[in-house]
Amino acid sequence: MNPQQRYEIAKERYAALGIDTEAAVRTLSGIPISMHCWQGDDVHGFEDSGALSGGIQTTGNYMGVARNAEELFADLDKAFSLIPAKHRVNVHACYGVYPDGKAVDRDQIRPEHFRHWVDYAKERGLGLDFNPTFFSHPLSENGTLTNPDEKIRDFWIRHGIACIRVSEYFAEQTGTPCLMNIWIPDGFKDIPADRLGPRQRYMDSLDRILGCGYDKTKVLVTLESKVFGIGLESYTAGSGEFALCYAMTRGIVPLMDNGHYHPTEVVSDKIPALLCFAPKIALHVTRGVRWDSDHVVRFDDETREMMKEVVRCNALDRVILATDYFDASINRIAAWVIGMRSVQKALLEALLQPHQELKALQDGARFTELMMLQEELKQMPMGDVWEEFCRRNGVCASPAWFEEIKAYEKEVLSKRG
Repeated sequence: MNPQQRYEIAKERYAALGIDTEAAVRTLSGIPISMHCWQGDDVHGFEDSGALSGGIQTTGNYMGVARNAEELFADLDKAFSLIPAKHRVNVHACYGVYPDGKAVDRDQIRPEHFRHWVDYAKERGLGLDFNPTFFSHPLSENGTLTNPDEKIRDFWIRHGIACIRVSEYFAEQTGTPCLMNIWIPDGFKDIPADRLGPRQRYMDSLDRILGCGYDKTKVLVTLESKVFGIGLESYTAGSGEFALCYAMTRGIVPLMDNGHYHPTEVVSDKIPALLCFAPKIALHVTRGVRWDSDHVVRFDDETREMMKEVVRCNALDRVILATDYFDASINRIAAWVIGMRSVQKALLEALLQPHQELKALQDGARFTELMMLQEELKQMPMGDVWEEFCRRNGVCASPAWFEEIKAYEKEVLSKRG
């Protein structure tokens, strides 16, 4: 039986549950995910700024890391060629491309330093998102937007404002709004003597950045929290409570990274809670293993539950999706493809659920029947619908896509030294 015959059978089985697979495939084709550029070079960027800092750590030394913009763009192209549908690229401020090869300091970045990203995106019909880089810098070692030294804090405020200007440039050039996400690693290794002061300085710094004046239809500013980091185990100024309260009181978008909470917390439960109050929310989809380790996203339980909440809350137009992980122990391009396709598989599974029927069972306290149906749905032929989705988008669904990865590794990555 060929894949299209299997799809027709799957279509009939889902139709018996009142689910239109054609509608699911069409909907999934129109959901963009912002793929993070930093998986391709282990978060080094193009500044030659040295080792990572700020609680960020990349492990592994797999061959073929991208060493410059040209190689990173080529690797992104290879990844996108194996990921169904059209997406976006998420860029960090440390990835500016400088004409003479000499980076400017971060408070001096300008839109022209990101012209190559705009050219890349426009040629391929992709959207662009942006992130200030508040780590891996000599002035970030003792705090950025919370720093008690006003000169250092002013430097990072100027960086935040400069990033808003780059984000406006991205939006103007690509014709789609640019999400600009703020995350800082500021915190303390051991028990602090002052928990309030750093947060008050952080709030003031953010107010000054947002007060620079910008077009809110072009730039969607988000704020991301974190529970702890390496060397920041006891306290982070940008905790979940701080970030959420700030975002909601300032009219910006709250962003949740599902690795940035305590191990027993799940973002899938937080999504509907925030949707009760926030017009839009944003997600960085990652996979924490024991802690915020930024492992490659897989088609695991929490990824599936998060996407179910996005779909069954009817919030596809309110939840902005992006990936965020970095693994240098495996082929970096395969890591992109596996992670992005895993998010898409989770979205497809969610689109193929009889949510109204499941809700009715819950509302009617028919919990035994609800459990039964939830378990039976796990055996539905979602894989055959996924294959059809991939076929219509011109990419391979089966593991045969990995043959292209192996060929690219042999012909390109192995020669980078």
